[in-house]
Amino acid sequence: MVSQTATTARSGRKGGDRKSKSARAGVLFSVPRFHRYIKKSTPKSRVTMAAAVYTAAVIEYLTAEVLELSGNAAKDHKKQRINARHVFLAVSIDEELKKLLHGVTIPQGGVLPHINSFLFKTKSGSDDHSQSAHKSDASRSNTASVPRAPSALTTKSASTGAAGGKTSSSVATTKKSASLSGGNTGSSA
Repeated sequence: MVSQTATTARSGRKGGDRKSKSARAGVLFSVPRFHRYIKKSTPKSRVTMAAAVYTAAVIEYLTAEVLELSGNAAKDHKKQRINARHVFLAVSIDEELKKLLHGVTIPQGGVLPHINSFLFKTKSGSDDHSQSAHKSDASRSNTASVPRAPSALTTKSASTGAAGGKTSSSVATTKKSASLSGGNTGSSA
């Protein structure tokens, strides 16, 4: 009992257990380190220890949240270790973290898995996706077999066609029919 009330010779404080600032604040992250970082980033202003405690608590909470979600993602993939891919998936699933870390690139994180529904094969021909696929294939086959004129000739024929009394819609119709039939009617008009 005498040793607890007596002061030590070199520190001038009363005896007892030493507690770090982090332990007194009840956080795991280093409060003096955050205090030093904040002081270094804003050298002209004073920084209280409460600001460092608050920053350490917020960073600890965010870290615990990301770690928990990443652990769940690793467990879903039947892995015991969390890697960058699991962190990326965890952040992209949670809306608030996704908004917070919007512009952040996680190295080795990969991309979100997404397959466009247009790429899935369908069994029935009545599906809207299959009909649009047939239309796009037909339009590709027509344009692929017809040789295209250079752009300078196309603009020249369009300008001469307009001077000859044709409207722009008739020029477009003439070009379309020429491309479908395979003939070249642009210079004969």
